[in-house]
Amino acid sequence: MAADRSYGWIDLVKLAAAVLVIANHTGPLTSWSEEADFVLTNIISRLAVPFFFMASGFFLFRAAKEGIRNKPSLRKFMVRIGGLYALGILLYLPVNVYAGHFGPDSTAGAILKEIAFGGTFYHLWYLPALLLGTAIVYMLRLRLQDRTVLVVTGALYAIGMFGDSYYGVAARVDALAVFYAQLFDAFGQTRNGLFFAPFFIALGAFIGNAASNTASRRSARWYGGMFLISFSLLLAEGTALHRLGLQLHEVMYVALVPAAYALFRLLTVRSVRGHRRVRYMSTAVYLLHPLAIVLVRGAAKLLGIQTVVIGNSFAFFAAVTIASLLPAAMLAIISVPRSSPMPGNPRAWVQIDLSNLDHNARVLKQALPDGTSLMAVVKANAYGHGSVGIAKRLQRGGIRQFAVAEVGEAVELRKAGVKGDILILGYTPTERLNELIWYNITQTVIHADDAQRLQAHGGKFKVHVKIDTGMNRLGEQFDRQEELLSMYRHSRLQVTGTYSHLAEADSLDPYDIAFSRKQIDRFRHAVDLILAAGFNPGRLHLQSSYGILNFPDLEMDLARPGIALYGLLSTEGGATRTKIDLRPVLSLKASVSRVHLVKSGEFVGYGRSFAAAADTMVATVAIGYADGIPRELSGRGGSVLIHGRRAPIIGRICMDQLTVDVSGIPDVRQGDIATIIGEDGAERITAGEIAMRTGTITNEIVCSMGTRAAKRFVSEPERRPAAKTLAGAGIHAPQ
Repeated sequence: MAADRSYGWIDLVKLAAAVLVIANHTGPLTSWSEEADFVLTNIISRLAVPFFFMASGFFLFRAAKEGIRNKPSLRKFMVRIGGLYALGILLYLPVNVYAGHFGPDSTAGAILKEIAFGGTFYHLWYLPALLLGTAIVYMLRLRLQDRTVLVVTGALYAIGMFGDSYYGVAARVDALAVFYAQLFDAFGQTRNGLFFAPFFIALGAFIGNAASNTASRRSARWYGGMFLISFSLLLAEGTALHRLGLQLHEVMYVALVPAAYALFRLLTVRSVRGHRRVRYMSTAVYLLHPLAIVLVRGAAKLLGIQTVVIGNSFAFFAAVTIASLLPAAMLAIISVPRSSPMPGNPRAWVQIDLSNLDHNARVLKQALPDGTSLMAVVKANAYGHGSVGIAKRLQRGGIRQFAVAEVGEAVELRKAGVKGDILILGYTPTERLNELIWYNITQTVIHADDAQRLQAHGGKFKVHVKIDTGMNRLGEQFDRQEELLSMYRHSRLQVTGTYSHLAEADSLDPYDIAFSRKQIDRFRHAVDLILAAGFNPGRLHLQSSYGILNFPDLEMDLARPGIALYGLLSTEGGATRTKIDLRPVLSLKASVSRVHLVKSGEFVGYGRSFAAAADTMVATVAIGYADGIPRELSGRGGSVLIHGRRAPIIGRICMDQLTVDVSGIPDVRQGDIATIIGEDGAERITAGEIAMRTGTITNEIVCSMGTRAAKRFVSEPERRPAAKTLAGAGIHAPQ
């Protein structure tokens, strides 16, 4: 799901759904045909409220940007909807009192039940249903994957359906008749926040988190066809149930589910600019239309035109619709400011080129033997690139194996809808082991005692066994045969893989190559031992990025590219045995916040570390070490690109900003873009250059990109500039 995608079609259809709700409460076709009015108000219009629920689930739980999971602010949402509900109760309280709805005989329990499930006024039930349904879905999603949440809420919907449109079937079974009698006594009906709302809220959340994986594979025509078929089935189902007299109410249908799903997916296929005022109007129309009904009836009686307005059902519907839309539109104009069509750049942002990511994954796969698949390493927020967005993009490209460092990273991917196998490369504390089972995550067993810890915990774990072949960091020692084999004997550990890690894979020094070969031999010997003992080691993997580039001929089941997947190498200028056209995925940019003249003899920054030897034009750039710029770059020849030219960094880099000399660059102004990593015209600054100047490796530079700088995911047509090849970056294969 693109970060900047707008869903204007959803806004427009929500307004149409609000009008359908008006139709449901006014019966516009009654004067012409009661049968036709039944089809409109009790079948077609039943799409409206599920659509509202799905829209809430979609926007509350969806990934706000491709790559950034939106952890919903449940409290804020509940307060807002609760406030609307309280407003609705107060607005219609006089009508309720006048109608004797809350009389002296009303008990506290009856009033509480009415507030919790009935809504106090016939259309307000939607708001408490939304509150309760959202809370249920939120709690379920903390523990379950999206599809499992759909199964659970779908079961609730099925229970509710047999207390609604299919009640005539349930009533024929004595036990079910008793069950539903008790259920009605407790809740009034099943069209509420327990049986009705959760499923459609969960369905909207599912679409929001899964659309980025599948929406591009389905066209508008495909979803349109699905909607027409399911809508036809809905019409047939509703009509048949009505004629058979099976319905207690006419709200919950089987075919309503695929029809609502197909309609919503159809509206998310194409990006259309959102309409904030239309979005506001749909809510206002829903809240105001019962008041409009009362006012239209009163006005018609006062003016003596009841026969014309009330007696004609369509005229009544039209009058109520107009009386609802006009104040809703006025409120929207007053309350919602016109949004700017061209929002400016944020202060600083990381730009992720998804086309280059696709390219890198493809060429790395091509460098390996045919039977070897990629396990994409997306730890440390995908090396600063945004783990969710990166994983989802790679998943669309066919990658089904991912590796992370710790359980929190794995859970984040699962909650964002990332499928496939996720391997934790490091240690998971005992108190978080249950999450491995809940989220179907594979754990690395790092030594024999660790395997025993998992076995004793209870539950069944999917694991990869790590063998220490010389790194002496994690893994059971390759030559401790009994301890090694014991890890495969545990009944609660399902071993699906075995691996090790090469300590010197990045070096072409003959001495280091010999050590890497020794590690490879040790790993193969350990695997032979495991096989000879009758155990299945699962999928084997040994190569990381440099393992792929320097030992591409190893025949393993998986390879684990990390830094190379992002178009980088740890050290710029180093040699690799295999020449691969890797393309950097990440660019780092920021806005110029101020340009001013510093006179000769004046100083810039903390500690007065820069003294102007002559009058100097200085630009302040809105980015600093809190955004991942190494403070050590100060005074070490660092620069940024502005208007395609290098502007040297002067003074000390601050937490939130840095200063550059733009004396030689004309027309620099506030709002101009400064490129810290990336290309601008013919100039380029790489993460490797910054690493070299600050005495570290490229990995550390990109992993230091914090969460403060916004991430923009772009997918441009692939291009092949020579500057982006390894050779162009000074990295050559040995002859």
